[in-house]
Amino acid sequence: QVLFALNQTLLQHESLRAGSLQAPYTTEDLIKHYNCGDLNAVIFNHDTSQVPNFINTTLPPHEQVTAQEIDSYFRQELIYKRNERMGRRVMSLLRENRDRSFFFAFGAGHFLGNNTVIDVLRQAGFEVEHTPPGQPI
Repeated sequence: QVLFALNQTLLQHESLRAGSLQAPYTTEDLIKHYNCGDLNAVIFNHDTSQVPNFINTTLPPHEQVTAQEIDSYFRQELIYKRNERMGRRVMSLLRENRDRSFFFAFGAGHFLGNNTVIDVLRQAGFEVEHTPPGQPI
């Protein structure tokens, strides 16, 4: 699976470099949508937008199964579990220090797709508000 994932990642990068594959969004798109608090925009609707997409309909059936397994693994291990760990850390700080105020800042990856840090905190009963750029805190 590791060899398959590496080969698929390299093929995607070669296709991007050759111009036969378009990137779904640019760095500028990421920055603009992050600053606007619009991380549910079309470019971020795929849960694993941080992870190369290994699922490709041109792959033979046995490789499509491998691609799906890797995609599921990455989604669970690199996105969902990471956000759950981050959410638990935040909740622990808040619960252990009820008399203190906190400001938390996260990278854009913690807000992409489903099961974000915000989702984890809200599911635990916390109220979370987005502060847009330029708004006083």
